[in-house]
Amino acid sequence: MYKPLVAVVGRPNVGKSTLFNAIVKKRISIVEDIPGVTRDRIYFDAEWLGQEFTMIDTGGIEFVDSDNHIFTSMRYQAELAIREADVILYVVDGKVGVQPQDEEIAHILRSCGKPVILVVNKIDSVEQEMNIYEFYSLGLGDPIGVSAVNLMNLGDLLDEVLKYIKKVPAMDDDDEAIHIALVGRPNVGKSSLTNALLGQERVIVSNVPGTTRDSIDTHWSYEGTDFVLIDTAGMRRKAKIDMPVERYSVVRALRAVDRSDIAVLVIDATEGVTEQDTKIAGYVHEAGKGCIIVVNKWDLVEKDSKTSHKFEEDIRRELAFLQYAP
Repeated sequence: MYKPLVAVVGRPNVGKSTLFNAIVKKRISIVEDIPGVTRDRIYFDAEWLGQEFTMIDTGGIEFVDSDNHIFTSMRYQAELAIREADVILYVVDGKVGVQPQDEEIAHILRSCGKPVILVVNKIDSVEQEMNIYEFYSLGLGDPIGVSAVNLMNLGDLLDEVLKYIKKVPAMDDDDEAIHIALVGRPNVGKSSLTNALLGQERVIVSNVPGTTRDSIDTHWSYEGTDFVLIDTAGMRRKAKIDMPVERYSVVRALRAVDRSDIAVLVIDATEGVTEQDTKIAGYVHEAGKGCIIVVNKWDLVEKDSKTSHKFEEDIRRELAFLQYAP
């Protein structure tokens, strides 16, 4: 079942991870009073009044000119989450008021074409509620004051989230067909595998990570059985081609896995199981989907009589929770 995506964005140290943890009702994101603690996107399923959705926590958006690749990557992750999300929670700090970076982020969000809910965090008392009014200047509608630490006013916030979630169109999938999602890090050969299965150039194939920018559904029949093949890839702009991309594939994989019956986890034989492979595999497992592990680029590995057995042992060790997956 497809779950709407709700992204939490904002500049560093405004309480995004605290709010994320409060909504999912678990301590998932690391919470420290240091900008930049949340680097990778963190995702977790949440529920409110019977409606399920997936929360995505992001690193803070920074606009300073810097050679710090960590902060550059964090900003890119947040931008990707904005593009992928169905609803955006824009978190600001009610104690310090409107900051120049808040205005820059608001400018991006006003033009993103997605529903944006302005969340003024750290409103810990009735006296502090007056602090929310200056945030009207950001031009994002009525701010909602909350205290993520004290769990104050989260119900009103989630009620507002549901108003938008209920407008998200359902995926028009053929229930009779078996949906297969090809998931994995960018540039492991998912598009090549799709074309090999279909026997045609249905999907653009390139060794440049990020060629596939959208999930592509292909209806396909084999020996009388109907399938829908969902090809996915990490989303990436050409301008960012020099940046590491392993961490950018999770959000796109979430959508594909939720819609699938079976997930095919594609691993690059030349690199083995990476941390990002483990993250994607973990989501497949937690979603209760069938899973098949495919090791691609096997022709590029130097082999002897023990190579295959050792490689499988390595996979089983790294993905111990997927022992049932062929």
